[in-house]
Parts: sequence; structure tokens; C-alpha cells
Amino acid sequence: MSANGSSKYPGVTPPIAVAESSPKEKELTASLLEELRRQGMLESEEEAKTRTIVLERIAALVKKFVRTVSLARGLSEAAATAAGGKIFTFGSYRLGVHGPGSDIDTLCVVPKHVSREDFFDVFEHMLKDTEGVTEVSGVPDAYVPIIKLKILGIPIDLVMARLALSTIPDDLSLQDDNLLRNLDERCVRSLNGSRVTDEILRLVPNDSVFREALRCIKLWAQRRAIYSNVNGFLGGVAWAMLVARICQFYPKAVAGAIVSRFFIIMYQWNWPTPVLLKPIEDGPLSVRVWNPKLYPSDRAHRMPIITPAYPAMCATHNVTQSTQMIMTGEFKKAADIVDRVVVGKANWSELFSKHDFFHRYRYYLQIIASTGSSDLQIKWAGTVESRIRQLVIKLEYVESLELAHPFIKGFEQVSYCLNDEEVRAVAQGDISEAVAKRKKQDIEGKEGASAVHSTTFYIGLAVEPRQPGSIGPRRLDISYPTTEFTKLVKMWEKFDEQKMGIVVRHIKRSPLVQSAFSGVADAPVCSAALPDYVFEEGERQPRPVLKRPKKEATDRSSNTSPDMPNKKPRHMLPETTTTTHPHEHFKENGNTLPHVNMVTTVDRPPSTAGLYTSNVKDPAEIKSPQLSRSENVALTTVAPSAR
Repeated sequence: MSANGSSKYPGVTPPIAVAESSPKEKELTASLLEELRRQGMLESEEEAKTRTIVLERIAALVKKFVRTVSLARGLSEAAATAAGGKIFTFGSYRLGVHGPGSDIDTLCVVPKHVSREDFFDVFEHMLKDTEGVTEVSGVPDAYVPIIKLKILGIPIDLVMARLALSTIPDDLSLQDDNLLRNLDERCVRSLNGSRVTDEILRLVPNDSVFREALRCIKLWAQRRAIYSNVNGFLGGVAWAMLVARICQFYPKAVAGAIVSRFFIIMYQWNWPTPVLLKPIEDGPLSVRVWNPKLYPSDRAHRMPIITPAYPAMCATHNVTQSTQMIMTGEFKKAADIVDRVVVGKANWSELFSKHDFFHRYRYYLQIIASTGSSDLQIKWAGTVESRIRQLVIKLEYVESLELAHPFIKGFEQVSYCLNDEEVRAVAQGDISEAVAKRKKQDIEGKEGASAVHSTTFYIGLAVEPRQPGSIGPRRLDISYPTTEFTKLVKMWEKFDEQKMGIVVRHIKRSPLVQSAFSGVADAPVCSAALPDYVFEEGERQPRPVLKRPKKEATDRSSNTSPDMPNKKPRHMLPETTTTTHPHEHFKENGNTLPHVNMVTTVDRPPSTAGLYTSNVKDPAEIKSPQLSRSENVALTTVAPSAR
């Protein structure tokens, strides 16, 4: 019997409705699936066959790896061969919602005499020496240690788990909780991906409906730039669990009906009430299970979505105040679009319109990670990206900063420089037209020339609207969060100031944004604007902000009036409006790159710059036109509180 008292339907509560979908909802589903095909969400038959070949090759390599290590440990030929080794897929591929070019999340399960060090020392080198394998990069210090690579052009993310078994049989199943005994936390986390994926599929009432709806939600989240766990949004597993929960609410509904209810229910959801697919269970290990009544850090989770496999964990612990606000706004926009689709006033294609991140804000933070080699850049850029969430959290404490919006990916570039001056400029984000056009062959054989590998990340800054009656330009001091961020990334144990560069600066949406504000000329404002590479070909770039007519100064408008309040920032933030750190140089291939150059002054825009606060309401106040009265009533009872 399931947790809701019914053996028929999975979930922690009874369904909201068990009626079959209407003919109209079935028509909407047909048109939705056709739109997903037009959007290129389905891979070709040829690519599907390639993925099968790739997985077969990985499975063979894992067995070879285990056998090699077993022989090195002194096992006989027969015992080394019998030691086995097996792979399991998880994530989007296992869920059946991967698309063209998607990676395959793969778990390698090995016996107890094969160590994690062997995985990175032996297996990683074995992969590099294998024909057809490219871009191999191990990240042993990651929260879940991983090797990234490509086989026949298919991206693969490999994680490893060592079980307390002498051999790994080909028919091994990971469903038994007792397999987690005597494992370290990293192995438990590695196993968790596969166990969670399988449990999600077990807990949805209809696999095909779940997959169709999830394809839609996944594409929508990617297009709206809110698909990224590391940056504080939701990752693939979290989106899958949300869709699975809506499927549990409507077990007989078709995909179109699931999608039409998904957005409004998520918009109304009474966070931080957790999303659960099954009751949280105890198990055989003395490991931490998500429990907000016991652990203060669990109570701090803003949008808890709890994994269904033991040990239960929060898949959304990275969500911040800003990213929650952004996702809430996107839920509302999507709900409005689907409302219009239902009544025939819009098409499904509108739901998948591209984000407007680089058109939305007046100011952005630009974080540039740079090195002199491609292999080192992968590790350094990944480290910097994993810390950006901490910068967002610190920015949220800055007075008058309404929202800090991280973009979900970095922009990678390789710049070919002829001299130290060009190298320094590139590391600071200033890439001249000449450098941008230069190719690798243009610097070959030239003394002092080298390549700079850089990855640039962006955070949009939304400032509170100017209060009525406020006079004169005001500055927003963000020097403390940015300074602390650079300190944080340099605390990485493998940080080498001679080889790695980190630059944080603020830039403007348009070169003429500054002229929209009076009195700004005295401030040391960064002159850079958003670079062309953040826009797609043919995309219209933001129009420059026209200069306001200058008004005659009066005593009343003077920003030096003694009547103006001298309000200090919260949390004792530094009063200085600009922080510029000395250049700390590093050399790579004979070139010197600046380590930090941080300019962190922005000006407060007028009240028209308000973004989310005006349209994001308290979910408890929303009465949705999409849900019937009985559904709205049911929704208030189906989300058990863990608080």
C-alpha cells in the first residue's frame, strides 16, 4: 500500500483528480509533441545507435580497468577477470528525455579493492590512450568526483562508486539499501544519482506521459536560462521530481494537461513546504537524512525538493533568494502563456522563447577566469563557477540591491596574443578586434606570443527603484562581496597565482547607460559594455539609453544638501564606492597576466528599472484561473509541511 493509503496511486497524498483528460487536453498534447519535434528535442536514429556503441565501449573499458587494477593488487588471472565491474546510466539519458548532443551521466561500479585514486590515476590515463576518446578531464576534488570526456563525439560524465564486494556481477541491482554499508560519503553520493533516477521512474503513474511532460519542462527551463544546479537554479533531477509530483497529482492526465497545471501549481506552491514523491525513510546507515526539524541548515533550504531514494537529500540546497525570485517570475510568465495556449490565443512556441538575460539589466558583474592552458582552464573555470553562488548570496545582503541574477553558463574563448600587453588586456576582459580575429597559426613561431584561455561568467544586477522624493545620484557599494569572492576562489587548494587569473568587474548593458544619470561623471565607472559574443547571430543588441536633458541645479536638487540622510549600508559594508586591487601577475608560457582587477561601483537606476518585485506575488494570494475550485482546495492539502 502506498503512503497515501491507496495501493493504486504513488505519492505521499491522494491525487487531486483521477479523471481522464478531456478531448481538448488531448489535442493540446498532440500540438505540444509536434512543437517539441520542431524544436529539435528528439535525437536522430543514427545518434541513438552511436550512444549505444559508446556505452558498450565504456562497459568494456570499466571491466578492463578493474582487471588491470586487480592484477596489480596481486589477484590471479581468473580472480581479476571475475572481479567484474558494471556501468549504470542516470540523469536525462536514463529518464529517456535526452536530446541531440546531450551528455550521458554514467556510474562505474567497482569492487572494494579498486580505489578512487585508481579511478583517476589508472582509468583516466587509460581513457586518454583509447582511440576515439577526447577531452578527458578528471575533477577528483568535486563534491561528486567526476571524469568528463567525449567518445565518438558523445559527451560523457563518469562517476565512480566502490562497493564493499569482492566482485561486481553483471546482474547487480542498486536498489538494495544495504549496498550502501561501509561506503564513504562520496561513494554514497555517486550511487545516489542512479538510485534516485530509478526511484523516480518507479514512482510516476505513467512513464510515457512523464517523459513527454518532462521534455517540455526541460526545454522551457533551458530556454529561460533557469536550468543549472550549480548556479542556484534547478538541475535535471530537481525538474524531473517536480514533473513527477504533478504526474502523481493527476495520474490519468495526458502530457498537455500535466504541463498546463505544472506552472500554476509551482507558482502557487507554499515554499518552503518540501516536494516529496514518497515518505522520507530511515535506512541501515548512520548517515544524515534530510530533516529540517533536526538540522538548522535543512531549515534554511528555500525550495526543498527531496530525493526519493535513501538517504533522502535536498536536491535544491543551492537555491538562493534571487534565484527563487527569478524562477517564481518565470513560473508566472509560463502560466500566463499556457493560459493563452489553452484558449487558442497563443502557440506552444511562445513558451520556448529565448531568455532576455542580456537585455534585462542595466548593469552586470563580469567574472573572468583565465589560464594559459586548456587542461588547466577546465579545472580552474569549474572551480570559479562553483563559487559564484556564494557571490550571489553575499550580493543579496547589499542594501538597495534587489536581485543578483547569475547566468547559467560561462563563455569560453581562446585568444592568441603577440605580447604581454595583449595578454594582460585579454585576462581583464578587454579583447581588441585584432586579437579577436587572430588565429592560432598567426602566432606560431613568434617570440613572446601565446594563447590565453578564458571563461567569462555574468551576474545581472537589479537595483531597487529610486524612492519618491530622493535627490541626486547614489552609489551601490558592492566592493565587500566581490572582494570576499576573490578571496574565496583563491582559497582553492590547487590555486596557483603564477598560472591562474581571476578578474571581477562591473560592466554596462550599453556604452551610453551612464548618461542616463545625473552626477555620474565624477564616479570611476567601467567603460566596458556587453561583448558581442553573448548575443546570437542576428539577435538585436540592447539599444543605447538616450541622455536625459540636463536640469538646472537648485538648492533643492543638490546632492550635497545637509538635509539628505547619511544612511550606512547594512552589515557594515565598506563605505568606499570603488575597490581596485593591485595587479598580481602570473606567468604562463612566458606571459604575464593580471590576477585581480576589480571595479565595483554602479549607480542606482530610476524607478522604471524594477523587475520582479512588482509582479511576483505571495503564492498564497494567487487564485489561478487554470485550476478548478476543487483543485485549488485540494492543492492546499496535498503538500504536507515538514516545518
